[in-house]
Amino acid sequence: MSADFTHLHVHSNYSLLDSTIRIEDLVKVASNDKMSALALTDHGNMFGALDFYLYAKKYGLKPIIGCEVYLAPGNRFLRGNNTSGDEEVAPYATSRSGMNHLILLVQNEVGYQNLCKLVSSGFLEGFYYKPRIDKDILKEHSEGLIATSACLKGEVSNLCLIGDMDRAREAATFYRDLFKGNFYLELQQNGVPQQMLVNQRFQELSKELGIPLIATADCHYLNKEDAFAQEVLLAIQTGRTLEDPASHNVISDEFYFKPQATMREEFSHCPEAIANTMKIAEQCSFEFKFDDEKGKKIYHFPKFEPPGGKTAEQFLVDSAQLGLARILEEKEEIDQKPLSIEQRKKYQDRLEKELTVITSMGFTGYFLIVSDFIGMQKIMVFR
Repeated sequence: MSADFTHLHVHSNYSLLDSTIRIEDLVKVASNDKMSALALTDHGNMFGALDFYLYAKKYGLKPIIGCEVYLAPGNRFLRGNNTSGDEEVAPYATSRSGMNHLILLVQNEVGYQNLCKLVSSGFLEGFYYKPRIDKDILKEHSEGLIATSACLKGEVSNLCLIGDMDRAREAATFYRDLFKGNFYLELQQNGVPQQMLVNQRFQELSKELGIPLIATADCHYLNKEDAFAQEVLLAIQTGRTLEDPASHNVISDEFYFKPQATMREEFSHCPEAIANTMKIAEQCSFEFKFDDEKGKKIYHFPKFEPPGGKTAEQFLVDSAQLGLARILEEKEEIDQKPLSIEQRKKYQDRLEKELTVITSMGFTGYFLIVSDFIGMQKIMVFR
């Protein structure tokens, strides 16, 4: 059987306390089902991206890096008055929350860089209970990304659910235009009555606005029988016990990693939603670079900008020489006698040897960043 469906909405255990799926197990199951590609879209983070990529490559799958981001309805910098904690009570919770969900999938290098910027902004600028972005920063970093409407907590989904179709059209048009046609409406067969209503309205919007449909399963556990384990996780997340009726949010056991055959059968009435998952998979071609053209390892360190227009290597050498001079001076004070020329040469030779190793291995920036970090820590301690 050849692959004709790709899961594009999948959560791993990096969606903390919201998924029981371990990445290697996920990739093995996908490989055994003869899938050709697979996406990982954890809530608000990309913590599992590299592990997922490596395991997917190991098992012969095309990895699609993604994230289900939290989108603040207003400004991401605001706190308290425009959002709520939005507990991840269930992937299909339908209560109106202060945050909307949106799936973003990486197409290429530019898309990966943009998704990294968005996720980082969510933690550094928009964090309030959850890492949130907003539409302003989404506009700045939408290139190279494919977007889908996500679960019932997605903006378009929720507006369709409450019957506000004018605003649903407006929101859907915004995403369609922002992503230059690379925005899709998700259909799910999850046994939730509200989802069936949204599916119907999505098909109407698709025809009216020219927005394509995709089939997803919003996977939170590998097997159907794991639904109870998911319920336990959610109870832990919300601080409730299973004896508490309020903790029982699982009203369906359909949020599992469904085989291709099951997805084809469930969406036999809408085959284009299946076909479009493969279309998206073909558009995504991001690769992590671990080696250069000559096979030399590439190290991905943050870039250190030395002061005074110096190169990183020269700044490292100058800083190391100053540090050595200070240490040797302290040693002479402790020993109460000057060092001989031979002794100084021994230390100088050792320093030059270590600097040669550091620069030849490409670790210059790493050592400068660590040195800068340690220096800042000392300043903070002694203030």
